[in-house]
Amino acid sequence: MAQVASAGIARLEAVRFRALAQLSRHRGGAGSVVQEVALELSLVDSHAGAVVAAAEALTTRLPCTLGLMDRGKLGGFGAMKVVAATAWLSEENARAADAVLEDRLPGRNADQIRKAANHAAISVDRDGADRRARRHREGRRLRVRQGEAGVASIEVEDGPVEKVTAAYRRIDREARALRKGGETRTLDQLRADIALDLLLGGQCSGGERTEVFLYMDLFTYLGLNDDPAELAGHGHIPAGLARQIATGPDTVLRRIITDPLSGQVLDLGRDRYRPSAGLGEFVRVRDRECRRPGCHRPAQACDLDHVVPWQFGGHTSADELVDLCRRDHRPCHDFRVSHG
Repeated sequence: MAQVASAGIARLEAVRFRALAQLSRHRGGAGSVVQEVALELSLVDSHAGAVVAAAEALTTRLPCTLGLMDRGKLGGFGAMKVVAATAWLSEENARAADAVLEDRLPGRNADQIRKAANHAAISVDRDGADRRARRHREGRRLRVRQGEAGVASIEVEDGPVEKVTAAYRRIDREARALRKGGETRTLDQLRADIALDLLLGGQCSGGERTEVFLYMDLFTYLGLNDDPAELAGHGHIPAGLARQIATGPDTVLRRIITDPLSGQVLDLGRDRYRPSAGLGEFVRVRDRECRRPGCHRPAQACDLDHVVPWQFGGHTSADELVDLCRRDHRPCHDFRVSHG
C-alpha cells in the first residue's frame, strides 16, 4: 500500500515540476518566480529557488529522470539529488548522464541516488570533473562565526576530503574511547572539545593511525584510464584527483588497488601486514600450490608469505605475496630476515 502511495506522489510531483517549469518560462525566468513559488507553496526562498531550478533541469536536461517520476519509480527528493549532482555538466553531458542513470535509480534510497548520479556525472565529463575538483580544493578556507550566549563556530570549508575525513575519524575515535572510560559528556560535546584541544596544541591519547580508504582500479592508478575512484564514506572522485592523493607525499589514506575487471583487491599499500580475505583468495587461486619448486601442497593449506619482508619495505600486494607450505615458509622467512 505504501509503495502504491509513493508512486502516486511521485507522479504528482512530476506534474508540479512541469507546472513550475512552464511558469518560469512564461515569466522569462525572472527572479520574481522564486518569490511567487515561495509564497504559494509556503517555502523559504532558498528552497523555492532549488525547486524551480530542479523543475527547469528536469524538463530540459534530465528527461529520463522526469520519466521515472511519471512512472512512479522516483520521488521528487531523489530527482533533486540527480539535479544537484549534474548541475555542473553541459546540457549534452547532462543528457548522457541522465540516460545512464535511467536503469540505476529505481529502488534506490536518496544517498544511493546521490552516489550513482555523482559517478555518472564524473564518468561522462572526466576532464571537467578534474578541473572542478581542483577549483573547489583551491577555495579551501577557515571560517569563524560568532554566535550568541558565549558560543562561536569554526569550520574548514572545502578542505581536502581525505584530510577532513581522517581528522574527523581521529576525533571520533578519541571521543568514543573517553566515553568508555566513564565520561559524562555526550559524544558531540567530546568531539567538539577534542577538536578544539587539538587546534590549541593538545594531544590525543590514542596512538593508532587514522585510516581513510581510497579504492581505485589498477588501470586508473597507472594512468591507463580515467575511471572514477571511490573514497570510503564520501563517494566517487575524479581519477586525476585520486591519483594525486594516492601518490602524494602528504597523504593520510590507505590506497587500495583493485582489479579493473573483477574488482578484486590487488594491493593494500604499505600499512597493513595481514592481507584481506579477498586478496588471500586471489593469491591462492593464482598460485594453486606451494611456490617452492617440487612442492605440490595445495595453496589452500599454505601460508601467505611476503617476498620482500614487510618490515623491510615489502608490500601487502598480489605481486609480493606467495603461497608457501608451513615446512617451506619458516626457512625462507628466516633466511630473508637474516639477509635483509
